[in-house]
Formats: sequence, C-alpha cells, structure tokens
Amino acid sequence: MSFRIVPAGESALIVEFEARIDPEINARAIACAEAIQAAGLAGVRDVVPTYRSVAVYFDPLRTDGDRLQQRLAREAAQPFRPSTAAREPVLIPVCYGGEFGPDLAGVATFAGMAEADVVRAHADATYRVFMLGFVPGFAYLGIVDQRIAMPRHATPRVRVPAGSVGVAGVQTGVYPAETPGGWQLIGRTPVKPFDASREDPFLMKAGDAVRFYPIDRAEYDRW
Repeated sequence: MSFRIVPAGESALIVEFEARIDPEINARAIACAEAIQAAGLAGVRDVVPTYRSVAVYFDPLRTDGDRLQQRLAREAAQPFRPSTAAREPVLIPVCYGGEFGPDLAGVATFAGMAEADVVRAHADATYRVFMLGFVPGFAYLGIVDQRIAMPRHATPRVRVPAGSVGVAGVQTGVYPAETPGGWQLIGRTPVKPFDASREDPFLMKAGDAVRFYPIDRAEYDRW
C-alpha cells in the first residue's frame, strides 16, 4: 500500500496512505499508529490515527526528526494483513424520529423511502469506527447505506443536543456533547459516547464495530 510522510510544522509528521474512505486503508493506518505508539519513541507526545493517515506529534528538542521519519517509513512499509478476528460490536440504543430526530422525514424524502425504512436501513448495518475527532468521544462511523447518505446541512445548527445521532453522506455518528453541527439528525441515544467519570471514558475506539438498535420513548426515558 503506497504512502508518503509529510511535515505538519516543526513538531509533527503525517503518514498518509491512499486518500479514500476504505476499511482496509483505515485498518492499515490504525495498525501503523498502534505500532508507533508501542515503540515508545523518545520525545513522541501523541499518535493519532485518522481515516487514512497517522499524525505523530513530537518534542523537537528531544527528538531526532530524521530518525523519527525513517522509523515511521519502516512502520508504514511493513506488510499488513487485516485481522480476521471479529470484534463484538458496541451496541447503541436509539430513539428515532420525533423531537429527537427532526431530520428523519427529510432523509426519508431524500431516499424516497418511508421513515420506518430509513430507521431499518440505519439500524441494520454494522459500522466501523474510522476515527475519533471534533470533540472528545465523537466517533466517525461508516459506511452508511447509500440510499440514506444525505449530505449535511448547508448551514449548521447552533446547538445539537448531546446524544443526537446524525448522518452526513456515508458517515454516521453520535454527538457526545451539545455543540454546533450540520449533520442530519435522525434520533437520539441515552448512552454517553464520552464520560470522564467512567474508568474508560471512551465508549468507542478506532477500529471498533458499532450497531444501533431502535428503542421507544418510554425505554429512552428509563435509561
């Protein structure tokens, strides 16, 4: 798999793989990030995998940049075999539609489907966590059924409630906190993607599998 290494200022290097949303490319980026992290390289501050790249942040006063770049090139060039071990999916309950899913009707119109069919299309898929970003715990999930892959709003909402489940093209995700956002909101979950009081604050991690399942408002309230 082809790659290149590019600088991002004086204290970061980016390992870039092929530029497309693809599970195998993402798995390669995550494996590369895990290998770099496990190496415990002097001066490396953080290693962040994305859809198709790995950002390596380092202290330029403690790190030999040329040696680091050579090490990154060796790790990126390692033969890669995708894991065949199936991960148990993270299960997330969602109350679809109504006040929790103000854009469900719009997605149904876009897809030429009934709202119930949009819910089934969204909940029937097993999604991959391609990366985390935007705010702590926000997992970018894919790949969404093409029929319901509606683009995001041209003008974002000023406030999207925490727990909102949205679609933006081939991506879906859960807002961990109240923030601005432009995704098409189709439901809400009572589960917290990020909770600093938990032993592990992050519900989802890069490479995880995720499934959504519908619940009614009464069950949502019980949560």
